[in-house]
Amino acid sequence: MSDLVILISKFLVGWLVIQVSTVLLFLWGLNSRPKSLPNEQLPKTAVLLCLRGADPFLPDCLRSLLQQNYPQYDVKLIIDSEQDPAWQVVSDTINQLDVSNFQISHLRNIKQTCSLKCSSLVQAVSELDKSYKVVALVDADTIVHANWLRELVSPLMNPSVGATTGNRWYLPTGSYWGSLIRYIWNVSAIVQMYLYGIPWGGTLAVKTEVLHQTGLLEKWGQAFGEDTMIRSVLSQHNLQVKFVPSLIMLNQEETDLPSLRYWLQRQLMASRLYHPLWPAVVADTVLTILLPHLLIVVMVLAWFTGEGDTAAIAFLWYVMYMLTLVMLMIFLEVSIQPVIRSQDKPVIELSWPLIGKMIIGMPFTQWIYAIAMFRSFDMPTVHWRGVSYEVKGPWQIRLKEYRPYQTVDQPSDRQISL
Repeated sequence: MSDLVILISKFLVGWLVIQVSTVLLFLWGLNSRPKSLPNEQLPKTAVLLCLRGADPFLPDCLRSLLQQNYPQYDVKLIIDSEQDPAWQVVSDTINQLDVSNFQISHLRNIKQTCSLKCSSLVQAVSELDKSYKVVALVDADTIVHANWLRELVSPLMNPSVGATTGNRWYLPTGSYWGSLIRYIWNVSAIVQMYLYGIPWGGTLAVKTEVLHQTGLLEKWGQAFGEDTMIRSVLSQHNLQVKFVPSLIMLNQEETDLPSLRYWLQRQLMASRLYHPLWPAVVADTVLTILLPHLLIVVMVLAWFTGEGDTAAIAFLWYVMYMLTLVMLMIFLEVSIQPVIRSQDKPVIELSWPLIGKMIIGMPFTQWIYAIAMFRSFDMPTVHWRGVSYEVKGPWQIRLKEYRPYQTVDQPSDRQISL
């Protein structure tokens, strides 16, 4: 059995070398700094914010969006219904600001063939006049910095770039273990999304002409999600998605474990439906989780068959692997902290108690991620913000029954700490 431990350990070391290499590639990309264009070269832009329910950071999101260092832009707010609790929050927040570059409307054309968010996007883009050359998307839990839009739009002036994107970053502290697990998962996910060219809809910009020329708008009208498909659609037209490192945005919301597991399921389902490199995502998950846990299986078998030395070696390799992953996570945290700090957002202090929680949380993250991955293969019905969708395929989405959002509809993928 010792030979089996050695074989698994060799595979594990090889896979670890690949993981370290991908982290180094991401850090190389993190150092790239696209130039921001002067005012006269920046095109008129529409910032689209689709709302269903009043997220806790919505007022902060709105204030940051309406005070951008950008010459010509308008914020288009598409609220699910006039009875939605977000409507009052939006009205109260905007009334506190001396701005006029906004427009509030409700979702009028509810498509049965896509998600409500995609319906809102299709409606908003269809109503734009030809003066808008860029469409930017943002989520209600994203609090942007003053140069966010300038940095997002500037790389689009490169003819080979069809879309730009940032990514999210979480805090590992909070009242719920789910928040820590999500942080650990995201550290790996942000590297994977960079390598596979997966855009993030929370900070995303697309040239308006690209939306129409590539048929992306029509695809949104039949899709569950708006962002994951963009890479494959644009690549068919020799256009790329550009990652902008300065647009890694901090998210301070919290989540509990059951909510996190379902949220992960939905994220993975979207990748399964729309991303061309989904097999690579699966392979990454299998290798990252299966190899170390094979060592645990061998350790248990060796222990019960009287091979104590073999069991100890297997356990030692498992611990070394997990500690190496934690070291990589800390390395990424330290590398990204300057980006977060430059946005005047809080960063964590890497204390020994927190590092200890990270070590404990690493195997839990792998288990929860494995469960979410397994269940993402069979999600015929998806519940999202108080409504349900039937999902038979990438372009076979059906809204089962629409009803306006109500205060009692806490999002199924989120639990806010009080």
